[in-house]
Amino acid sequence: MNDRTPSRRRDSARSRELLLQAAGELFSERGFDRTTIRDIGERAGVDPAMIARYFNNKSGLYTEVLRAELGDVAPPDLLRPDRLRALLERADRRGAGPVFRSAVQAEGDPVVQDAARAQLYLRLVDPLRERFAADGLDRPRLRAETAVAAFLGVLLARGAGTLDELATAELEDLLPLLRTTLEGLDT
Repeated sequence: MNDRTPSRRRDSARSRELLLQAAGELFSERGFDRTTIRDIGERAGVDPAMIARYFNNKSGLYTEVLRAELGDVAPPDLLRPDRLRALLERADRRGAGPVFRSAVQAEGDPVVQDAARAQLYLRLVDPLRERFAADGLDRPRLRAETAVAAFLGVLLARGAGTLDELATAELEDLLPLLRTTLEGLDT
C-alpha cells in the first residue's frame, strides 16, 4: 500500500468553467490578440495546457466564450427598454466586451473575427432587423446596422471617457436620449 496522499481528481467541468470565466474577463479587458494562453491559465488557476484539451486552441476558447455569454435564449431587440438598460449597465460594470469591440476593431485571427461578427448579428443586428421588417420598414438590415453602430458608438465613447458629459452621465439621463436616437430609425 502506498503512504502517499492520493492525488486530487481533476474536476474537468470546473476547470473548463474557470478557463471560460478568466478568458471572458481578459478578452473584454485586453482583446483577443493581447490575451495570452498563459494569462488565461494564471487567472483561472488552471494549467494553460488545458485550453488545448477543452477548446482546441485560443480561437476555440474565444468562440466558446462568445457562445457561453449569450446562453440558449434569443435576445430581445435593442429598442426594448429593458434590453438597452441591461446592455448599458453591463458595459458600465465590465466594459465593452469582445462582441461589441469586434464592430470597431478587427481581430488578427479570421476565425475569431467571424465568430465575433456572427455573435454581433445574432445579439444585436438580427433582432432589430426582424423588428424593422415586421414593421414594414424599407431596408431593415441597414436600419438595424445603423442603430447598432449608434448604440456601440455611445457605449464605446462612454467607456473611453473622452466625451466628458457622456462618460459621466447617469443612466437615467442617458437612456431617454439614446432611446430617442435609436427609435428615430424605426420610422
